[in-house]
Amino acid sequence: MRYVFYIIATAILGVSCTRPVEPPTNDSSTTLDAPTQVPQPTAVPTPSIPNLQAELTDDRNKTTTSPIGKFDFKNYTYELPRGWQNPDGSTEITLKNGKIAPVETAVDEDMDPEKKAEAKQQRRIGMTFVTAKFLDVTSDGADEAIVVLKIETGGGAVPQIAYVFEWKGGKPELIWPFRTGDRADGGLKDVRAENGELVIELYGQDRFVLGQNETGKITGDEEQLCCPTFFTRSYYKWNGKNFLMQRKRLTFPVGDPTAPPQENLGDIVNNPKNFKK
Repeated sequence: MRYVFYIIATAILGVSCTRPVEPPTNDSSTTLDAPTQVPQPTAVPTPSIPNLQAELTDDRNKTTTSPIGKFDFKNYTYELPRGWQNPDGSTEITLKNGKIAPVETAVDEDMDPEKKAEAKQQRRIGMTFVTAKFLDVTSDGADEAIVVLKIETGGGAVPQIAYVFEWKGGKPELIWPFRTGDRADGGLKDVRAENGELVIELYGQDRFVLGQNETGKITGDEEQLCCPTFFTRSYYKWNGKNFLMQRKRLTFPVGDPTAPPQENLGDIVNNPKNFKK
């Protein structure tokens, strides 16, 4: 009997010894999270600054059979329109090889008043030749010259002056000088002849030439100087003495110049009846 019990006990012990041992569990263990992926900044290309002089300096109307086409406008004395005349009252400026540098004089608050006034009187604007276009804008059958000069102020502004010359008595005779603004602020976009009229395009909304000056901004026309989004087309006809504006002023988006234009926009937005009370 003891022998049988010994065999059974031995068998039970053998079974228990061969049972696989489970690894201990650690309830306090934590699962490590995957590292957070930090998004990398995406490189955004810097928008290119548009060439606002592209139409002025293209190859259109750069030659003519008129004698005026042979004249050297890069070495010439030009009159200065009102607003750009020198502090001492001088009204002319002479280009040499297409340019003349500005004269800058420094002043400060500690200067003697007389010396400060004298220094300011010595200041001069500079000029750079931009282009000459040859067009028949007086309907006389002969081309006139439209000479465009950039005013050099010593800063980053790009105002310009356009001079319309006819050929008379063997030399150019000025029949209309007009000034334009700075890039998006009434800057000169293009000049050309169409159907016996002079077409002038200025950047900005309802910007045009009145007399010898460009008009100012209308209400709501606010944008970066570098990058205009609108331009205005206006038409002028020579009456033998002056260039008179014709028809309506047309404002187009720069990005879609074939879109229907807005007519005489300044008359609408600046009308007191349209102001909110």
